[in-house]
Amino acid sequence: MFLKHTKWAMLWALLILILCGMPGKDIPHISFLELLSFDKFVHASIFFIFILLSIRGFLLQTRFLKLQQTAKPVAFGICVAYGGLMEIMQATLFQDRSADIYDFIANSFGCLMGWIFYKLIERKILIKLIR
Repeated sequence: MFLKHTKWAMLWALLILILCGMPGKDIPHISFLELLSFDKFVHASIFFIFILLSIRGFLLQTRFLKLQQTAKPVAFGICVAYGGLMEIMQATLFQDRSADIYDFIANSFGCLMGWIFYKLIERKILIKLIR
């Protein structure tokens, strides 16, 4: 049951790995988007989705009760650590890539915004269920 509910988060993590592992020359560069720091927005957005999928999967799975009870902080820790790992891998393993502290900050910011967004949605859903 664990994999059934966390498969989307795991598939998203695989997509992140593939995107972060692509050689830099294969990533399109559009100058006006670089001026708007579009890259940082992409990093934050990808990790925003990653934490939402992770929280949802951890809450729905029933195999690990403690994980279900601590889904949000555990998902946050895992997603932030994964963002850091991607930057380390870009610096050491991936060809034509380099680590960027600002990418890590954007990844972490996306995780934080996803956690906050989930808490807001969760509260609104619970209020509607109570009424």
